[in-house]
Amino acid sequence: IILVVLIIIFVKINNKTAKTLKIGNNSTSQEVVDYILNIKSYETEIDVEVKSNKNSNKYKIKQTYINEKNITQEVVEPSNIQGVRIIKEGNNLKIENTKLSLTKIIENYSDITKNNLDLINFIENYKNNSNSQFKEENNQVIMETTAQNENNYQKYEKLYVSKETGKPIRMEIKDTNQNTIIYIIYNEININKLENEKIYAFRLLDITKEI
Repeated sequence: IILVVLIIIFVKINNKTAKTLKIGNNSTSQEVVDYILNIKSYETEIDVEVKSNKNSNKYKIKQTYINEKNITQEVVEPSNIQGVRIIKEGNNLKIENTKLSLTKIIENYSDITKNNLDLINFIENYKNNSNSQFKEENNQVIMETTAQNENNYQKYEKLYVSKETGKPIRMEIKDTNQNTIIYIIYNEININKLENEKIYAFRLLDITKEI
């Protein structure tokens, strides 16, 4: 069993290393864009500022995206809504408040409202918009697209990506007048690791059962 575990860990580490080497100092802007557009899963902590005509609200949020049927978003700050989690599991939407031990489940929730704080939502908009474009500036790749919705207050999206690491740095979402409505900073992000870890865990479980 120990040998099997070591083999799986070795293969896993090598796969991760290979993915890391795809993006580096010699990567082209197109390679960075392709890397972003092929994100399958991610885990991140973001700082979000949402502006309106009257005020501005700031949040710290943890996001976990394993696949389109398994998404979690948890509020870290401010303290008055800390612990609120929105979880999509299959066709169900679960809303939890861990402080108050409250849970509400909405079954067969097929009409999920587009979450503009979600990186995957930006990726889908970019892929589906023929006017999407990118440019390189200050060692960053700037990807621009238009949101696929009728909301004039959240119309234009711009994602800044490190050309060196391929990781998102920040996102700006603007209204039709080019005013920034949502500003997101990616403090840390792990890309394409969650789904792989899940797959390896199942493989290990199957192998140990056979042994």
